[in-house]
Amino acid sequence: MHKLLTDNPGQKMLLLGNEAIARGAIEAGVAIGSTYPGTPSSEISLALFQMSHESDLYFEYSTNEKVALEVAAGAANSGVRTMCMMKHVGLNVAADPLMTLAYVGVTAGLVILVADDPFMFSSQNEQDNRYYGKISGLPILEPSSVEEAKEMVPYAFDLSEQLKEPVILRTTTRINHSTGIVELKDIPQRVTKGSFIKDPMRCVTVPAVSRSLHVKLLKNIKKAEEIANKSEFNFIEGQGPWGIVCNGVSYNYVADAIKDLDIGDKTKILRIGFSHPMPAALVKQFIKGCEKILVVEEGEPYMEEMVKVFDQEEKLNVPIQGKADELFSRLYEFNPAQVRQNIATYFDVPYTAPPVTDLADVPEIPQRPPNLCAGCSHRATFYAIKQAAEGMDTIYPTDIGCYTLGFLPPMAMGDFLICMGSSVSSSCGFSQATDQKVISFIGDSTFFHSGITGLVNAVFNNHNFTLVILDNGTTAMTGHQPNPGVDAELFNMSGNGRVSIEALVKAIGVQHVSVIKPYKLKKSIAAIKEALDFEGVSVVISQEMCTLFAKSNKMLKPRAFYVSDKCKNHRKCISTFTCPAFSIQGDFPVIDPDTCVGCAVCAQICPENAILPLKK
Repeated sequence: MHKLLTDNPGQKMLLLGNEAIARGAIEAGVAIGSTYPGTPSSEISLALFQMSHESDLYFEYSTNEKVALEVAAGAANSGVRTMCMMKHVGLNVAADPLMTLAYVGVTAGLVILVADDPFMFSSQNEQDNRYYGKISGLPILEPSSVEEAKEMVPYAFDLSEQLKEPVILRTTTRINHSTGIVELKDIPQRVTKGSFIKDPMRCVTVPAVSRSLHVKLLKNIKKAEEIANKSEFNFIEGQGPWGIVCNGVSYNYVADAIKDLDIGDKTKILRIGFSHPMPAALVKQFIKGCEKILVVEEGEPYMEEMVKVFDQEEKLNVPIQGKADELFSRLYEFNPAQVRQNIATYFDVPYTAPPVTDLADVPEIPQRPPNLCAGCSHRATFYAIKQAAEGMDTIYPTDIGCYTLGFLPPMAMGDFLICMGSSVSSSCGFSQATDQKVISFIGDSTFFHSGITGLVNAVFNNHNFTLVILDNGTTAMTGHQPNPGVDAELFNMSGNGRVSIEALVKAIGVQHVSVIKPYKLKKSIAAIKEALDFEGVSVVISQEMCTLFAKSNKMLKPRAFYVSDKCKNHRKCISTFTCPAFSIQGDFPVIDPDTCVGCAVCAQICPENAILPLKK
């Protein structure tokens, strides 16, 4: 049995933040889950996916976040508690249904889990998704600990049903990927089937209907503010003339800093966990008891702006600061030392930071740039394309996935990247605006997510570029989740369909489609050359199972190679292919037999045929 299905109230368990959130959903009686995987939220999806195989919970990996939210909207409007999960940039994809779903509302609880990523550990930006609460009018909850994250989920479902609106549960990487002890509570019986009650004057958003729905939404925001003012997740602690407003993981840093600086008798904290709508009455009450206030929040000055507004409305003129050159930045994550120093600076507390450890005699840690795995089929594809396009003036738009790492030298196969699916659509613009040869890359999961429409656009407008679809049989970057093109049996799924990328691309109208096996270099290079010579849209589908996924499914038959004494030390294997199984020992390249997976691409590029299979 999955550990998160343990039905033993009172038992304590050490959980990852994302596991705690998944457990919270189970304790809230969630019956349907939908997602498109994205770090730092992926483990929530994985836990629910695994539990769906052992319970009556329904869970799906949807094609993209927009689809996932629309699936959730239908289920939650049929009287079934539903949770939809995504990373912060995923909400950009889902923003279209989000804005209008706020008007329509729900009949059963719908919680939208959004994981922000300060410092961009695994993301292309660090946007602050609290502003989606403002623009949509939906409530936002923000936990400060792993245990609180679990407790907030049932609260969010209850709040959603009280307001008849979706509720956004906003986390950050530090909460998602921390561990903490949580206490288990009862698992209620799930309501897995409901009934949709027709109500077109609420559910069909033609202009005449939406006008009245907007009025309802604004009334709901007022109701939500009243709840926020009394919410257990918004509280004041401590006494004194100095005020600190904080949220999320920053609350822990602030609490520790106050203790370290020994200013507990002078400082009080307003911790905001129900952050939209901001609890105006509570904030104003807090301001009135302060001589000056510091706002500690990662990301944008979301709370700071609102606290200043409330201060102005009350004509209190209390000094309030947060984001400033000498205080907190809008960049990256905070850390305890930074928060402690800025609190001391702002409140003029004598403080001497601990001396920095002298590392002058410690060798610098070698840089280890991110790299594609040993035997990764993407590396073989990139190498084949470099050979096929040799001498051409090329542009390589790339996309979101493992293959993004190909932008680093010596492969250098990535010139432009905005978001999921942008490689295909931006190629349309590059091919129209330049005479350079455009070769774009997209993974199988990303193609299904948002690459198809760009390809339809390319065919319709007769653009001229080659799209390489890197089909490795899984959604690899976020942890090997399924997508519509995979063999579902490998994911312990039955009854699912399977979409052929080749058939789909041909159905769209692409006239030149080829499928390659990238480990077979000569054939791959020849096929790619034909695709590059084609005038118009051509598609190359590079099919090879993700090495790590194949290994985890016991489908990999390792056959390690070694560098024989035929080697003339040209180092082409290292300088052009950069497989991490290679290293230099004694001024000659060697292959680590435990890392090598036997793809044999290096053996095919060695000019002396010096790389041979290692006999067991």
